[in-house]
Amino acid sequence: MSSAGNFLFTSESVSEGHPDKIADGISDALLDAYLTRDPRARVAIETLCKDSLVVVAGEVATDAPLTRAEIEHVVRETIRAVGYVDPTEKFSADRVVITNAIGQQARAIAQGIGYGLDQGAGDQGLMFGFATRETPELLPLPISLAHALTRELARARKSAEVPWLRPDAKAQVTVRYEHHRPVQVTDVVVSTQHCRGKDQAELKAWVSGTLLPRALGAWHHCGLNTFINPTGVFDTGGPEGDCGVTGRKIIVDTYGGFARHGGGAFSGKDPSKVDRSGAYFARHVARQIVLRGLAQSAEIQVSYAIGVAKPVSIAVDTRGTGDDALAAQYAAQFDFRPGAIIEQLDLLRPIYSGTTNYGHFGKPGLPWET
Repeated sequence: MSSAGNFLFTSESVSEGHPDKIADGISDALLDAYLTRDPRARVAIETLCKDSLVVVAGEVATDAPLTRAEIEHVVRETIRAVGYVDPTEKFSADRVVITNAIGQQARAIAQGIGYGLDQGAGDQGLMFGFATRETPELLPLPISLAHALTRELARARKSAEVPWLRPDAKAQVTVRYEHHRPVQVTDVVVSTQHCRGKDQAELKAWVSGTLLPRALGAWHHCGLNTFINPTGVFDTGGPEGDCGVTGRKIIVDTYGGFARHGGGAFSGKDPSKVDRSGAYFARHVARQIVLRGLAQSAEIQVSYAIGVAKPVSIAVDTRGTGDDALAAQYAAQFDFRPGAIIEQLDLLRPIYSGTTNYGHFGKPGLPWET
């Protein structure tokens, strides 16, 4: 980014049918299933999907475990909800072979973390939260528009408005900034899976003439530089086209690269893992700083040591849009202990399947967004 604030910035979103997002979705659905049965469950689940194979693995500590049959049911129903239901394809809800490698959480970790307001952090690490006045949802414009494109692709597919669309898709939006303010969308990339034999000219006409105006809204204009299925045919997608693994879309999940990221993924982790709850709470505090007019943009960093309740450090950067010292003084009023975060945001609920797709931030109904 230039010192004068004149630059191009690009962010990406992927659909719920992307192989990595299928993996995230299964991990979060299993987390919700465990929390439904036992709100005190400690869960860390990873998923891998390729062709007709789904592997679920990780560690769980609970007094009410799921049976293998229940786990398989959650996996298949998650895949079905995304739209992979064609039995002639390798990856479909009723055809996949599920390998279950979920084991017990290490006793030393469970004992070292505990429960309650003074419970220790579930891991060491650093997390970031960010908010900006650029959009009504307080997200950077590039990631907001990229999510709008993939959400609209999913809506058009699931409503049968566009029957030839298939679940896998990606979108990328480039925005031109002047003096740190977004002024124009310059480039858009849309790659969407489609049925076999689909005419590419018709697909490109629908994307250009319907999808882009609808999803981009006032940011759409006739001078857009567009790349639509730039490699040509995209009729093999999902885990049949690429391997999917939990936690590989952390930039898609957060701020599209516009803010820093600590490196930890969210999906499949219960809120004792500060990779998730700490990042959610940092976003909550950043939103409050912006909403209260202390800055136009705010980035919070918080760090933890495993087993220790109080954070090691908290830092605030308003990127020149406010008084950093005043914003830091305000942020210091919040209780960043993991147990306090869980209590304040009521995080021991099965709400995590609703976070998986189209970003963990900026969506109404999530407690860190209110």
